[in-house]
Amino acid sequence: MYPIKFNPILKERLWGGTKLKTLFNKPIESDITGESWEVSAVKGDISVVANGEFSGKTLQELIDLYPNELLGKHVYQKFGADFPILIKFIDAREDLSIQVHPNDELAKKRHNSFGKTEMWYVMQADKGAELIVGFNKNVTKEEYQQHLDNGTLTDIMNYEKVNEGDTFFINTGKVHAIGGGIIIAEIQQTSDITYRVYDFNRRDKNGNLRELHTEQALDAIDYQKKDDFKVSYTKSENATNTMVDCPYFITNYLKLTQNFEKEIGSEDSFHIYMCVKGSGTLSDGKTELSVKQGETVLFPAICQKLYVNTTGMELLEVRL
Repeated sequence: MYPIKFNPILKERLWGGTKLKTLFNKPIESDITGESWEVSAVKGDISVVANGEFSGKTLQELIDLYPNELLGKHVYQKFGADFPILIKFIDAREDLSIQVHPNDELAKKRHNSFGKTEMWYVMQADKGAELIVGFNKNVTKEEYQQHLDNGTLTDIMNYEKVNEGDTFFINTGKVHAIGGGIIIAEIQQTSDITYRVYDFNRRDKNGNLRELHTEQALDAIDYQKKDDFKVSYTKSENATNTMVDCPYFITNYLKLTQNFEKEIGSEDSFHIYMCVKGSGTLSDGKTELSVKQGETVLFPAICQKLYVNTTGMELLEVRL
């Protein structure tokens, strides 16, 4: 096995734009492309290999053929053949809906699925761009419903102005929304379950209001105000800086100004590298791939080392 690139899975969204093409050169044809799924094993949207001898095979086929070599033994023991995370780039031209994701217990019970814990890394933000993350005060379920009914939900939402490099951890139950003018690298559990609670009364291209999941969301929401979402992390150059370490994924930040190498084989996990700035080459010592901003590479667990050749590159490193 060798470092793998996948063909991006591009998603049109009501709130999407064109930055995935203009900034990252993704092969989009629509001017409302909101998401590029970089590494996915979501049923119906499974990534296809773009390079090397496995070109044309799906991620799921590789897992079925080489589970320990690709995932890592302890990952395979824990998750079986279900790839546990989903990697995306998101271009929000307009505000996304205000939404919430269920935890593992509720998702399993209702949808036979993982929950959806996720994190965001802001790659680009227009001046004044904001995210909604949680409530600005403690509320009861009844107060929340009253604001929802009155169309005043935004009055109790917490708004955060953002800049490039800002990082947010969105645990299940936290009501949230990505604001317009932001590009995000998103790392999440493998799940496409979202409860949409408010959509600014927007209509789709056919003039219809989009479906809301008001009742389902009620039991999924954490109604407490919590300041646990902004991630502070070191940005030491040419070193591994831990950003998020949770049961579902570990994400590190690598700011590289020179050639770099790192032992990764002892961690018994696949490693995913998202290039969030700059360019260079990534290699396991045998296969070398050129990588630029907005591209993603999967290093199977069997790869022992990461070699980077660059004069300037920023990577998010994701593993279990």
